[in-house]
Amino acid sequence: MTAMTLRAATAAAAAVLAATALLGLAPQATAAPGGPVPQPRAATAENKAAAERAATAPDTLATLSRFFAREGKVSLTAAQPRIEGEAIPVNHLSPEFVAGRAGASVSRLEFLASKAVSSDGQQAALWTARTEAGWEVVNIATGDDEFRYARLGAAKLPGGTVFREPQIDAWYVAGGDRVLPLDEDAVRAVGAGGVGLAAYRARVVEAYGDKLPGSAYAARGGAGGYAEASAEAAGTPVGVLAAAGALALVGAGAPALRRRRAAVA
Repeated sequence: MTAMTLRAATAAAAAVLAATALLGLAPQATAAPGGPVPQPRAATAENKAAAERAATAPDTLATLSRFFAREGKVSLTAAQPRIEGEAIPVNHLSPEFVAGRAGASVSRLEFLASKAVSSDGQQAALWTARTEAGWEVVNIATGDDEFRYARLGAAKLPGGTVFREPQIDAWYVAGGDRVLPLDEDAVRAVGAGGVGLAAYRARVVEAYGDKLPGSAYAARGGAGGYAEASAEAAGTPVGVLAAAGALALVGAGAPALRRRRAAVA
């Protein structure tokens, strides 16, 4: 792919995401023609099986071959992608929690992730979600963040729930009354020792409480500005982070780019 083609695909991805950047819209909103489809509350065995079928489908493996070969690191025929392990749930900060809804948990299921590995050791995460057409792969992202932070969270707070605050690309594990950081972004947000659940809610309400769907901010079309501000603070174009992989699946070929973050031991 030429640099011009990649720039064009990235710009298109950013434009797609700008309309869905408000807190609370699932990533599959960029792929489902009829808009976002509510995800299950839990990753049941049935859901995982459906996600794994989508991840291992011949068309998906063919797309993965192109994805891994995109920069010439491995040839298209030699990529030989494989799926390792079972699909895992990936949770994001819940808009219901930010809105202060009684009984709302700090996070909600956003998609299932399957680890893809190429013959030369490249890794990627297949984001699989329930769409209008059923369970589909809606994004491919480089690296192994989802799986690495799942392991770190289980070690740091056994039985806790690992989740991501996508606006600042921060990863946490929550359990009981504590929210603990798993990467540098989260440490900057809540400190190395973490915070209580109430304190974390107060922080996200201050940060995002006026930007939820249905807010005046959303009504005046602020989604694009919100996305750009978050991306600028994070140092990565938000459209590249969440939408370029979806474009790759439908033929544009642009890879999803993910910033590398240091994990907190």
